[in-house]
Amino acid sequence: MFGKPFGIVLFQLIDATQYTIYLALIAFLGGGLVALVVTMLRVSPSKHARRAGAAYTWTFQSVPLLMLLFLLGLGAPRLTGMDVNPWVAASCALTLYTSAYLADVWRGAIESIPRGQWEGAAALGLRFVPVLRLVIVPQAVRFALAPTVGFMVQIIKGTSLAYIIGFHDLMTIGKRWANAPVHGTEPFVIFPLMALIYFALCYPLSLYARHLERNLAATRGKATARTA
Repeated sequence: MFGKPFGIVLFQLIDATQYTIYLALIAFLGGGLVALVVTMLRVSPSKHARRAGAAYTWTFQSVPLLMLLFLLGLGAPRLTGMDVNPWVAASCALTLYTSAYLADVWRGAIESIPRGQWEGAAALGLRFVPVLRLVIVPQAVRFALAPTVGFMVQIIKGTSLAYIIGFHDLMTIGKRWANAPVHGTEPFVIFPLMALIYFALCYPLSLYARHLERNLAATRGKATARTA
């Protein structure tokens, strides 16, 4: 439809975008599972568990995502002598990065629930896990949903760094074409096109996160009005 080379470039960029999406989904799901465990540690009654959760969060929030990719995608193969697949390295790095930030978001949502909710449930004879599952988490989900959806945007943008370890995605194909000596694939053509594709992936999620924030603010306003 668009002729050569632009039609070929556009097709390859869109085709490579699916791998960006797959990697973002793996990071979100894997990071969410790890974040769930870390969040449990962060709000646990045990001091040692809270310290372990805080150490995990602090460690992987302090290490840049680019450094995690270097360590797992380039450093680990050198140290172990094993051939680490770029999919595995990129997925692990983004999972660690995602879990540290989601754990902080979810911990904040849980701690925003008034302490009286914990005390009331404990007075009924419920232990920590049932209190968390039946009383606290259903309320905390409302506070955590908007920032969780919003962070998905950061994950998608973070996948663009995976090209440095040989991961085959939108950024890799775009840079390859931008460096190719082909008329019509100059950087000022390719990079804006890539930016539009990233924008198309991220903007709907940003809008949805804002929608959730407005709904939460409206719900809080109604609750305050009823209390007053």
